Amino acid sequence: MKLQYLADRLSALQKEALYREVSSFEPVSATHVKQRGRKFLMMASNDYLGLTHHPSVRKAAINAAEKYGTGSSGSRLTSGSHILFSQLEQDLAEFKQTESSLVFSTGYMANVGTISAIADKDDYIISDELNHASIIDGCHLSRARCFVYPHKNTAEVEKILKTLHTNRTVLIVTDSVFSMDGDIAPLEELAYLADKYNALLMVDDAHATGILGNGYGSAEHFQLHGKIDIQLGTLSKALASVGGFVAGKKILTDYLVNKARSFIFSTALTPADIAAAKEALHLISADNSYVKKLWQNTLYMKQQLAKYRIETDSATPIIPIIVHENDTALSAAQNLYEQGIIISAIRPPTVAPNESRLRLTVTAAHTVNDLDFAAKQIKSALK
Repeated sequence: MKLQYLADRLSALQKEALYREVSSFEPVSATHVKQRGRKFLMMASNDYLGLTHHPSVRKAAINAAEKYGTGSSGSRLTSGSHILFSQLEQDLAEFKQTESSLVFSTGYMANVGTISAIADKDDYIISDELNHASIIDGCHLSRARCFVYPHKNTAEVEKILKTLHTNRTVLIVTDSVFSMDGDIAPLEELAYLADKYNALLMVDDAHATGILGNGYGSAEHFQLHGKIDIQLGTLSKALASVGGFVAGKKILTDYLVNKARSFIFSTALTPADIAAAKEALHLISADNSYVKKLWQNTLYMKQQLAKYRIETDSATPIIPIIVHENDTALSAAQNLYEQGIIISAIRPPTVAPNESRLRLTVTAAHTVNDLDFAAKQIKSALK
């Protein structure tokens, strides 16, 4: 059989407890899903502010679909860019305090397209070892010489920068909030180094927009407006929709329109997607109670886990519980599933070998009862 080698590789993954399957759920709220008629508490969602089921966000999507139809029918450069895009991009630029923004069809495409467009084989990229896969893939596609530095080690970043005696582009790229560890990049130090060595600084704010800096992201959190050259974000987490965006100088977004292949050759978002993100952005800008509630819930959950002597180390609503072994992570996740809770078992290659974990995420929509129940069942599952 021509594909027997694939079966062999899948069998090897199963033996190493690294095999993955897609599970289907029916979302019923921002915090609960159903499967085969049974209701589950969702503790693995990136819907940080619980806006996916907010009445005004849903209404905005419905109204846009009814008015403009269900599809976009092509890429923005071939079929024309929907008027809602210009409105959303203006709102995003104001939200991020930049000159301009550009929306991509996914956050993954935004990273891959941006990095591969602004750096080429004669340029240099300096990337944190725990950066998201989309950043890593963007680095590979660019064909630039890539230096990977130990996680958050700014001394190593400067050591690398000192060796690059060149007039070519140098790009420092990092997540602001790391999606598997929940820690925050040392952006003040990286911004200082970028300025000192005339390098570009690119920050992926996927897990920071709507979370850090009263919801405005890492630039607001660290007061680095004007010092981060490229701010990347997603519409699919706190902004309750789908898509990604890049914010920065207008010359940057103009260049990406012409050179970012993942923008040029991808079908555009639907009107409903754009309208939902636009409304979610409006809610965050107008009312900081969502972000406040998120952080109240995050603190409460960490206190509950500490009460049960469950060790965690996180500065954000992403709370990793390290169990090391692949089998242990799978077993704990299965035990929680049987008790009615969805928490992801994260294993290599998403994390390093012997770093398997439960990845718990807290949202503004969770209730105290939800968090109490989750903490208690996590304790039981880890026995």
